[in-house]
Amino acid sequence: MMIKRICFYLSVALIAIMFAFILTAKDVSAADSNTVSSTVVTDKSVPTASAPSIVVNNSDVCKSAAAASVQTQVLGFATGITITDENCERIKLARSLYGMGMKVAAISTLCMDSRVFDAMWMAGTPCPYMGKIGNEALEAWNKNIGLLPEDSDIRAMKEVEIAIKEDEAKEVALQKKKEIKAQEKTNKIEATKLKEQERLRIKEEEKANNLKLKQQQALSENRKERSADGEKKGKSWIIPLTALLWLL
Repeated sequence: MMIKRICFYLSVALIAIMFAFILTAKDVSAADSNTVSSTVVTDKSVPTASAPSIVVNNSDVCKSAAAASVQTQVLGFATGITITDENCERIKLARSLYGMGMKVAAISTLCMDSRVFDAMWMAGTPCPYMGKIGNEALEAWNKNIGLLPEDSDIRAMKEVEIAIKEDEAKEVALQKKKEIKAQEKTNKIEATKLKEQERLRIKEEEKANNLKLKQQQALSENRKERSADGEKKGKSWIIPLTALLWLL
């Protein structure tokens, strides 16, 4: 991936340089055409630009070479670079760790490649995670999806699953919110009904109390009237009795 990117940038730079040199060459040729005559002929051609030869002599180094050159009538340009093969380095590091008896470390090194990581996951032997292996590593990876290799298909699947779960959780939360609002509305209606019933009950009690008070007042007045009549009758008997006693 990195090699393709570097080659692409190098190609764009060379094309831009060639385009600039072609424009410059046109300007120079136009200037030369304005000269009517000359007695001195000068060779204005520039030396040919040759791409440098880059040789990597050590076969145990994960590097490759690339060179390119551009030549115009005015200017020549040549360059060369070395490109590091990270996959080759990863394999050599894993092989060295395995040779020293560090098997888990060697597997962890290879698991930095998304292809190896996905293959290990599909085989039911997930890559080690912070000293954990087997089911413990699987559980830890599921809790830390962001640490999976970026190009991993497993990571893409897990991210889709997480997105689906988040959407479902949002839907459940929205439904619960609607239910809460409906319950609040129902409770409000019930509270209004209870309040109205309480008001009617209080009104009936007041009415009953007023009626009872009126009845008590009427009974009290009736008793007073009876008491007054009794007193009058008593007085009417006292006078004749007194007169009879006086005659005797």
